[in-house]
Amino acid sequence: MRWQELRMNLRTLPFLESHVGTSDGVLELRDRPMPKLLVWQPEMIDWIFRSDARLRHPGGQSLTPLFGESSLLWAEGERHTAYRHALGPSLRGRKLTEQKEAVADAVHAAIDRLTPGTVVELLPWTRAIALRVIARILFGHCEDDLLTAVTQWTERAFGARHRTLVYRYLLGGIPRPGAELDRMLVRAAKVNPDLRPRTLAARMLDGDGPLGGIGDTELRDAAISLMFAGHETTAAGAAWALYWLDRNPKVRNEIREEIAATDADGSDPARVPLLAAAVSETLRLTPPASLAEHRVLTEDGEVCGRMMAAGTKLTPAIYLAHHDPDVFGHPKRFDPSRFLGGRPPAHHYFPFGGGTRYCLGSQLAQLEIRMIVAGVLRRREWRCVNPRAGGPRMRGNVMAPASTLRMRVLTCR
Repeated sequence: MRWQELRMNLRTLPFLESHVGTSDGVLELRDRPMPKLLVWQPEMIDWIFRSDARLRHPGGQSLTPLFGESSLLWAEGERHTAYRHALGPSLRGRKLTEQKEAVADAVHAAIDRLTPGTVVELLPWTRAIALRVIARILFGHCEDDLLTAVTQWTERAFGARHRTLVYRYLLGGIPRPGAELDRMLVRAAKVNPDLRPRTLAARMLDGDGPLGGIGDTELRDAAISLMFAGHETTAAGAAWALYWLDRNPKVRNEIREEIAATDADGSDPARVPLLAAAVSETLRLTPPASLAEHRVLTEDGEVCGRMMAAGTKLTPAIYLAHHDPDVFGHPKRFDPSRFLGGRPPAHHYFPFGGGTRYCLGSQLAQLEIRMIVAGVLRRREWRCVNPRAGGPRMRGNVMAPASTLRMRVLTCR
């Protein structure tokens, strides 16, 4: 590991911030044994996403042992396509409306518990909502002991940056969930095969489906991958959205008026365009995934005027692309109006990655964030009591506000 790569791994956010608006959008992190490049040049990002089918997508060094070698997150070729065909229909388009009940139930149960005077740790609050949602969509029903076990594992592994680094560099790796949690996940996946709407687990286990059914090891890897990926980034995005609206009362009040003028719950972005724009701006300004999935070249060749060898690793830098001052003027400013006229091209704005690896749950995540924000603004008035804790932190590979960021409930509406 070279010095630049070590700097980025140890102090990710300061490292990224130091390169905002600098260089040509390509930074060499190491030159051997194989080159590794951080990329945010629009032309190269566009090339990566268009060429994805010809590239490899290895798992990260710290996450592969956690999610397993057969995780859908780094499936390739036909297996990757089969996962997308099996799970994708439940998570996008008209089918996504079938998940609204799961989101609404979790959101309003959490808001019901917010009484005047209550002080809430924002990130754990949004994380609990997002975890309950993905558990219901994945399993149909999930016992609290499983949710508690997942929460305890993620907190142990990623709750403190220094502890995560100690695990990774001194103790041989981030701790796995453990055999008992593995068994709980597999049991939960097999409990409700006939529920409607069909659970994601049922779609994976369907012997006549795109995957042809899967064994317990692959089922475990898929379940823990979906549980983690399906709640950590969504929770961070929702916490960021609520934080930025607290810091920008004019925008908050305008969104509250937009919501109050209809019976909209936030699920349909067309009915709440300003709220939808605020969520998009949140994901630009503070993208929970600061880096996209690694890509590895499978053959020598020229990429956007640069000769690159097979084995070169390219990592799209979401944070740097989203803070490019030539594309987003005053990039540190929270300004939802950037998105009221449509989205920028995908090679400038890609909070959910792109190409063949575009996040399957992107529409679900945005729906959840809108519904959480809409529910809070419609039903509660709260204010941040320690805004300094709103500085970004790395929680594993996710950029989130500090877990100590707190909101005080003022009134019920």
